[in-house]
Amino acid sequence: MTSLHELFLTSLSLSVNTFGWVVVGLVLLRLGWVNVARVEQLSRFSFYWVLPLLLLSGAAGLDWQQPQSVRYILVGAAATLITLLLSWGYANWRGIGRAQKGAFIQGAYRSNLAIIGVALCATAYGELGVTTAALAIAVWTALYNVLAVWVLGTTMSEQRLSIAKAADEVAKNPLILGIAGGLLLSLPAGPPPHWISAGGGLIATFYLPIILISIGATMDLSQLRGSGSLAWQATGWRLILAPTLAVALAYAAGVRDVELGVLFLLIAAPAAAASFIMVVAYRGDGALAANILMLTTLLCAVTVPLGFFLLSLLGVI
Repeated sequence: MTSLHELFLTSLSLSVNTFGWVVVGLVLLRLGWVNVARVEQLSRFSFYWVLPLLLLSGAAGLDWQQPQSVRYILVGAAATLITLLLSWGYANWRGIGRAQKGAFIQGAYRSNLAIIGVALCATAYGELGVTTAALAIAVWTALYNVLAVWVLGTTMSEQRLSIAKAADEVAKNPLILGIAGGLLLSLPAGPPPHWISAGGGLIATFYLPIILISIGATMDLSQLRGSGSLAWQATGWRLILAPTLAVALAYAAGVRDVELGVLFLLIAAPAAAASFIMVVAYRGDGALAANILMLTTLLCAVTVPLGFFLLSLLGVI
């Protein structure tokens, strides 16, 4: 039986092995040893090539000869919708302004699935974690984008957004294309070619830390000095309320073990960088979105290992 000490160390490793690299990036930025423009180029390269290859590798490992459980994926989607509606109701109740409402709601429901989420799954469960997360990331990424169009199109009254345009952007998303390619490779009987899983392992081992360092190297902590209570409220929704709701729904639906752990790690991840990009593009409160992004990324180093430890202690993951 796993001791309490071992459970704690396993949970702590999630923070050290994932968010430790973000701290390294912050330190390098502070010392002036990184070129922000180069880091941004690296981030774009990662989004268009490296992360799609990692997710392709994970999706290719799906074994269609075994019954596939999609229950946790459906529960995660349902939890996302409920979180969005509840946070929207909260924003109306609190009288949050139109420019801030879109940033707040996105910060509440939209997590960083494909970078920090997948890194957490790889740290916790290795290749099994990436394989289990791949299909969920595809479904939830599509859902996140469509919901973002709805939220911003409703709250930003000057500029109505097209659901058809959002669907087109989802279809062209490199991460979705990578997962779709992996699913195609997984269809024939038998395991995928060895080089596919080996390539995914190399990316998870050597390249994910570089991506995480680049996240830290682009964070300007001086902006946090102006963070108001709204950014902290959105952070509470993102890191505490959203994952708690998702885990409770999943547990009630009978989701357990690795699937419950992956669901928690993906939904408990910090706010997605795409939420900031969309808020700025549609003339919302970019400063609020940036503060939510930074606060959730920093505090996630505490909330994720703590939540993982509690779920491990309860014996449900």
